[in-house]
Amino acid sequence: MDLEYILKSGLSREENFLVAEEQAAVHIGSGGTAVLATPWLIAFMERVAFRLLEQYLPDGSSSVGILVNVRHLAPTPVGKTVRVRVAITAVEGSKVTFTVQAWDQLEQIGEGEHQRAVIDVARFLRRVEAKG
Repeated sequence: MDLEYILKSGLSREENFLVAEEQAAVHIGSGGTAVLATPWLIAFMERVAFRLLEQYLPDGSSSVGILVNVRHLAPTPVGKTVRVRVAITAVEGSKVTFTVQAWDQLEQIGEGEHQRAVIDVARFLRRVEAKG
């Protein structure tokens, strides 16, 4: 499959997420306050990138995260909304690179790069099963 014909630089997607109590740093143990935890910020970014790719990939294909390089710039309290935007910047073989950004109501709260590998699901699951 030639992804460069399916996926183009500049394709983007945005989604909003309400920060829940279970996504707070104090709740997951990554900090001591009721603000969005960095692992959850990254999860939101990965989720939007995954969903963008799923719109274009053929049946039997999916994607997995292979690199995350994100700066968490500012805190967002529980109960506030986070807007996440991802955009494809490069497609090289099976690897897709994204810029990722996030904002709350007041300011940008995160930015960085994310890469995903496009996989054949059946082949991937055979590799997983081989690990027992």
